[in-house]
This record gives sequence, structure tokens and C-alpha cells, in this order.
Amino acid sequence: MDVGSTATKAVLLDMDGGVSATAISATGANVIAAAGRVFSEACKGAGVEDHEVSYVIGTGYGRYKVPFGHAQVTEISCHAKGAASVFPGTKTIVDIGGQDTKAIKVGPGGEVVDFCMNDKCAAGTGRFLEAAAAVLDLKLSEIGDVSLRSTNPLKITNVCTVFVESEIISHLARGEKVEDILRGVHNAIAGRSVALLRRVGIDAEVTFTGGVSRNLGMVRALEDRLALKVNVSEMSQYVGALGAAMFALERVKHGAPLPTAVRAVADAHGGH
Repeated sequence: MDVGSTATKAVLLDMDGGVSATAISATGANVIAAAGRVFSEACKGAGVEDHEVSYVIGTGYGRYKVPFGHAQVTEISCHAKGAASVFPGTKTIVDIGGQDTKAIKVGPGGEVVDFCMNDKCAAGTGRFLEAAAAVLDLKLSEIGDVSLRSTNPLKITNVCTVFVESEIISHLARGEKVEDILRGVHNAIAGRSVALLRRVGIDAEVTFTGGVSRNLGMVRALEDRLALKVNVSEMSQYVGALGAAMFALERVKHGAPLPTAVRAVADAHGGH
């Protein structure tokens, strides 16, 4: 279970390490309820009962809010393990989530060599993109594709999520094109992300994880700034949950004591 600030994700593995199911939902205000809901959806997708799940590991900022979990592992370790599983050649990870960005240096076995994160401000994160989409009256899912139509990207000078709205409004008042504004926004995030990556060292292969990895405009902006191809897959948003599931599987195979059943998921819907 990867309980993030914006989205909660689950990955369910079989005993051979194959992905049986994934599930995702907005985290919302009730973190415990989100964890229970997504866990139930993953079990349903795999065609198993909740009590048939042997071991649950929580990760992400809400990892201690998974009452039916058996252990917690930091998202840094889970992203490293998950990314190395999907892309075995991964040496550097950039994870852009709803409210923070992480740069992770990965060793040959998927172990964490070094990391740093921007967790004091939402600048350069998914929240930054949400602010831009809102002021431009576009869906968040649209802005990446719109940015790719740009022929004259604008320079966005504000890196504050609050003040960028005023800057975008000023550009609109001057008659600038929406696509050029959005390309500027994506470039600004890419610049902040690459600066973070430089602190741990940028070695190819670079793997892009987190919810923002679904944004093709952000993928392009990162690739342009890095001058290299970045790894992205359909599992990129689930990499943290995948890593957590892999840690859980290892614990089962190495003799971790198995509970008779995962605690009733009803606990996750309000602690009843």
C-alpha cells in the first residue's frame, strides 16, 4: 500500500512475484478509509478475499495509517526497489508526486545509495500543475498534451504554487498562448527536478516515477532538460506500492511470521 498525499495505490503480488492486481483512488481527507478502500479494490481485482493476503506493507506519507498493515517501509526504499524491478538498469530516480519531489540514486541491486527531496514546498510538484490547470480552466489530465503544442515556450519565473497563478493570469492578459504558458510551467518543474537530481548525481538510466509521470508534457520537459531518454511505464505511478509489495513478499519467503488473517478491512473504514 502506497498512501500518498494525493493518491493511494495498491499492488497485490502472487507468491511468484507476479502482479495479480493494482488499484488506485484519491486519498482525500480520510487516509485510513482510502487505504481500506484501495486494498479491497485490489483484492477484488485479483479475485481473492481480504484474509487471503499474507502480508501488507505500507509506504508513503500515510504508511502508518494502514491499520491492517504489518510493517512500514519508507517510500525512498520502496521506489528504489520497485523502479529497479520495472527497469533493471535504473541508476537514478526522479519521483514527482502531489506535494513533494524526490531524487534517488540506486545501486545495482535496487538499494538506495543516496537521496534528497523537496518536501518543504509544493513548487515543482503535482500541486504546481494543479494550480496551473485551475487558473487556465483545464483538466489536469489535459495540460501535458496541450503543452506539447507549444512553439514558443514562455519562461515562468515564479516557483511558488501560489504566485504562479498570478504570473499565468498576467501572461493571459498579454495575449500569450495557453500552450506556451503550459510549456513554460512544465519546463519550470523540470528545472527544479533536475536541480534536485544533480544533488545525488545523474547517471543513466533515469526512471521517472509518481503520478506526474503520466503527464507526457512533463516527460518531454524532463528529457529535454536532461538531454536523455527517461524510463516511464504504465506501472510508474505504482512503483512505490510495487516496491512495498516486493518487500512484503521477501518477508514472507524469509520466514516472517504470518498472521492468521489480515485484520478486517472494516477497521480501515473508520476503525469500527
